[in-house]
Amino acid sequence: MLLALDTSVGTDAAVVSAHGRILGQARIADGRHHAESIGGAIRDALDASGLAAQHITAVVAGMGPGPFTGLRVGVAAARAFAAARGIGVVPVASHDAIAHEWRSQHLEAAGTLLVTTDARRRELACSIYPAGWVIAAEGPVLLSPDEVDGHFTDVSHRVDGTEVSAAHLALAWLDRAALGLEPDEDRLIYLRAPDAVPSGAPKRVTR
Repeated sequence: MLLALDTSVGTDAAVVSAHGRILGQARIADGRHHAESIGGAIRDALDASGLAAQHITAVVAGMGPGPFTGLRVGVAAARAFAAARGIGVVPVASHDAIAHEWRSQHLEAAGTLLVTTDARRRELACSIYPAGWVIAAEGPVLLSPDEVDGHFTDVSHRVDGTEVSAAHLALAWLDRAALGLEPDEDRLIYLRAPDAVPSGAPKRVTR
């Protein structure tokens, strides 16, 4: 059984079986109070599934892109849960969940899929998924809205994500594992430096 957590947008938790059955979900749309929400989301997802913590065999963690604080809360919760149970954490890019959910709802759609999420500061985080791919061929990269069309020239479909389904995060991982693909690097995807820096230290913004 998989427990999936993502806090790149709101707070999302889900319990999914190893065969891809969604057993329980909990979503809190608030994009700012992840620390207050994550524990309740995990509890509610487990309650909805009818399972307890001891039934979970791995935790799937959404690695972003997303804001520094929100991502850190979700991944820290995933690691803490896994450490308490003595199980592993599987890192997965949050855009993979958005792509998986869109594809599952548009089975007839072919061609490349562009996934974007709001990166704030008038920028979008963008990833491109070729037809049949379960991982991004490029991205996530930060672009202004005006730069997107010029950067990605071969796009068949576009989804501007406003939420990330933890259930589809787990399903994206299961599809990837079925193809024999390795997990993502265990590294949070911030795309830019955190706003909070030591006193006197310059802020650095990188692409």
